[in-house]
Amino acid sequence: MYIIAIEKMKNPYKHCLLCPRSCGVDRMVTVTRGFCKESAALRIAAAVLHRGEEPPLVGKGGSGTIFISGCNLGCVFCQNYQISQGDGESLALGREVSNETFAEICLALQDRGAENINIVTGSHAIPAIVQGLAAAKKAGLQIPILWNSSAYETPEALELLRDHVDIYLPDLKTLDNEIATKFFNAPDYPEIASAAILKMIDMAREKVIVRHLILPRCLESTRQVLRWFADNAKDNAQLSLMTQYTPIPHRIPAPDAETEGRRFPLVQTAPDCYISEEDYNTVLEWLAELNIDDGFCQEPLTGSDWLPDFNRPNPFSSELSIPVWHWNFFPV
Repeated sequence: MYIIAIEKMKNPYKHCLLCPRSCGVDRMVTVTRGFCKESAALRIAAAVLHRGEEPPLVGKGGSGTIFISGCNLGCVFCQNYQISQGDGESLALGREVSNETFAEICLALQDRGAENINIVTGSHAIPAIVQGLAAAKKAGLQIPILWNSSAYETPEALELLRDHVDIYLPDLKTLDNEIATKFFNAPDYPEIASAAILKMIDMAREKVIVRHLILPRCLESTRQVLRWFADNAKDNAQLSLMTQYTPIPHRIPAPDAETEGRRFPLVQTAPDCYISEEDYNTVLEWLAELNIDDGFCQEPLTGSDWLPDFNRPNPFSSELSIPVWHWNFFPV
């Protein structure tokens, strides 16, 4: 099996098959880059006490969020594009860290009152993260570990996290292959993500929160996701419905007039770029229709003041986060 092959490999980055893209590149050679553009070194962009996550994850102290550099998706509206994709040919922002530094960051978050260690977008770096978590737990880390990902992961790779992660927070972005191709740069995302979420539920039953971001005027995609969740996950996971789609200036491509009769109207100009009140109410009706009542529903959100900037010492507003570590400004 794939998982056995990974475990037996002395260095899984030598011929990288860690994510569904199966690039097979040698990430030990820094001039060789797969889709994620990352080498074998673990890079981190920031660590903060984050208050913008779901209420039980924030608690009193905030979620101890560690933002991993790089990503195996290419979402055209990614709010974290500075650290996930970079700008043009440049690498995503971040700094290489050793296992010891990773452990120190985790312990610093714990010492500052974090409710959990929330690892964001680490799918392409699972072996290094597992090593860092092991070092952190050996040094005294006791709070739960939260895996916050796009769900573009194989069940076999997720198995590597079984003994290290307590809570899973995956996205289910879409079950529409055309939308997955156009907006997420992953035509197979629906099949991969749905299988990954079922794997997470199997590994951590009732400790899974599935996130879905409503895309403006793409409601049929949301209805597909809600139906899948009702049929496959609602008894063993919670749903977090998000409305915070916000276009990043100059990164959203011009909308197609029509693509085989279907419109993909992600635009950059307000107010059309935000979910309408009518659409929001429609989605609420679907939740009731499908008897999905365990989870969270974000109020409609407009504006871009909350968007992060990872060139700042605190990427978020002071109301949303307290910085603990940053790739360019201060160590632990």
